[in-house]
Amino acid sequence: MYNVWENALAEIEQKVSPANFSTWFQDTSLLSNNNGYIVIGVKNSFYVKQLRTRFLDIITEALTKNNINVKTIDFEVQSSSKSKIRPREITADSLIKDIKPIKKHAESSNGLNSKYTIENFVVGSNNDLAFSAAKSIIDTPGTRYNPFFLYGGPGLGKTHLVQAIGNELLRRNPNYKILYTPISHFYSDFIDAIQNGRGREFNRKFEKLDCLIIDDFQFIVGKEKSQEEFFNIFNDLYQLNKQIIITSDRLPSQIKTVDERLATRLTWAGAFDLQLPKFEDKCAILKTKAELMGAEIEPEAIEYIAENINTNIRDLEGELSTILLMSEVRGLTPLELIHNGAASINKTSKLRPVSSKQIVEKVAKYYQLSPKELCSKSRVSNIKTARQVAMFLLSKELSMSTTKIATEVGVKDHTTVMHGIKKIETDLKLNFILRDQIEEIKEKIYG
Repeated sequence: MYNVWENALAEIEQKVSPANFSTWFQDTSLLSNNNGYIVIGVKNSFYVKQLRTRFLDIITEALTKNNINVKTIDFEVQSSSKSKIRPREITADSLIKDIKPIKKHAESSNGLNSKYTIENFVVGSNNDLAFSAAKSIIDTPGTRYNPFFLYGGPGLGKTHLVQAIGNELLRRNPNYKILYTPISHFYSDFIDAIQNGRGREFNRKFEKLDCLIIDDFQFIVGKEKSQEEFFNIFNDLYQLNKQIIITSDRLPSQIKTVDERLATRLTWAGAFDLQLPKFEDKCAILKTKAELMGAEIEPEAIEYIAENINTNIRDLEGELSTILLMSEVRGLTPLELIHNGAASINKTSKLRPVSSKQIVEKVAKYYQLSPKELCSKSRVSNIKTARQVAMFLLSKELSMSTTKIATEVGVKDHTTVMHGIKKIETDLKLNFILRDQIEEIKEKIYG
């Protein structure tokens, strides 16, 4: 069991922020696995509430990827005398035992978690197109956006948005038949059905659905029989105008082993991506999350977190939870913690500093150009695109003025820079290939 949990923790560590991992997972253990009935050891009841309400899906996925057919997950508080969990250097157990338990959000037999709603999904410039499509689906399911394919990096709100669609459809029509399932569960259930001669029973589960929501489609990689089964289910539901919703961390065409026919069908109605939130978006997200938690946090503290977390929404929420917990434990306001230096953002969550020269060099190399070519007056298409991408990144990553950017990339004046930045911002709304290219470039810049 030790190896299984160590492997699961390695998976979880890739999914959550360093702050969340060290706070909520470092001192956990797998106590038992009785045919899929899992018991995980934790330090106190506050950890139980946090793990159950915020990380249950991630834990389930990590265990499933380690060949455990998860049926239920329970948490058991371990006393210091019995626990094999390594103690942390500084603990606050005695101070947080009396913190009021967080209300549990029910997860029903259809897989939907009631905490994900349209009302608490924060809309910003990073997700407004996807949200508009979601609202259209809620109003007229199975029509315009069918299938609805949503993709983007981890921690950007894909699961929240698609489950919110399901919950709102169900609220409007309690008889609506919906199933939400990660693709890993689809795969394991399918294999189990085949091995036990229940293939027909497996198919019947999907035949009467009004809406099927599949999460993390990228994990179907290399599973040919599951792809074929899913292809048939997809076609049957689509022919009946039933709503199909898929999430993935990338486009189907970018998942190398996905059948071309299936990849094409998944994006019949287009594809919508969730982008990294801008500063204003991050502030709105943090404010909303704090309100939902019933916590008070100063605007300056919100801005501090937003300025220092440049990864994703999950990391934003993780830092917010950590600061609020420290505030509760130490009896200080979040801003007082920050001013005292007690709530400095985890260094691994911040992007390391880079120079304008490094950005220009990385962009040029990505497009197989020299920096001199990128900064030339050439109007050749690929050179022009590379130059505009460099302008965009210099603006967004270094907050450089358009006048200074013009000097860096060798253009006449700041109006050309403004046009180039605007062009990239507009293209990013619908050009998913460009979106991925810029993310790859940023990885090379900060890698």
